[in-house]
Amino acid sequence: MSDEKLDVKKAEAKKADAKKAAKKPAKKNKKPNVFKRLIKYLNSCKGEIKKITWPTARQTTKNFGIVIAVIVVIGLFIFALDQGLYALLGLVMDTSA
Repeated sequence: MSDEKLDVKKAEAKKADAKKAAKKPAKKNKKPNVFKRLIKYLNSCKGEIKKITWPTARQTTKNFGIVIAVIVVIGLFIFALDQGLYALLGLVMDTSA
C-alpha cells in the first residue's frame, strides 16, 4: 500500500511541476540585428565562393564547342523532320506553296 501512495505522490508532484512550468513566461528567442544577420550571410557566401573550382579556359572552349555541335545536330534533325513531314503532307494533299 505504501508503494501506491508513493506513486500517487510522484504523479501529483509531476503535475505540480508541469503547472509551475506552464506559468513561467516563455523566453523570447530574439533574432540578431538585421545588419548582423546580413553580415553573417555575406560571410557565409564568401566562404562558399572560395570552395568553387572554376573551369580553365581550355575546358570552357571545349564545352562551348560541344554545345554548338549539339545545337547544329539537333537543328539539322528538326529541319529534316520538317521537310519530310511537309513532303508527306504534299503527297496526301495538293499543296501549292
